[in-house]
Amino acid sequence: QVQLVESGGRLVQAGGSLSLSCAASGRTVSTYAMGWFRQAPGKERELVAGISGNAVTTVYTDSVKGRFTISRGNAKNTVYLQMNSLKPEDTAVYYCAARPFVGVVRSTTMYSYWGQGTQVTVSS
Repeated sequence: QVQLVESGGRLVQAGGSLSLSCAASGRTVSTYAMGWFRQAPGKERELVAGISGNAVTTVYTDSVKGRFTISRGNAKNTVYLQMNSLKPEDTAVYYCAARPFVGVVRSTTMYSYWGQGTQVTVSS
């Protein structure tokens, strides 16, 4: 019954910025840990950033640390990914995901619910 709806993906030039949003609905989804993942053609899906259900803990993959920021709205049912200093290698389909636990983890298989994905393309 948990649904995740992503928005914000588009074409952007290298060095630019972009914000992604994930609107989550469900009985207790506001307490779930959530994450942003991405998958480029021919590559495995990887965690980009994650945030705990109480929004006090965040994790990032090394390649985006210092450039990307994950956050939750006050109601905890919306998750954002602010992306700055974008690089062509950031090009991928970005997915929002959730797991029915407070703690955030890095493994893709630990997340139960997924959005449809939104395309981010960074041009040179």
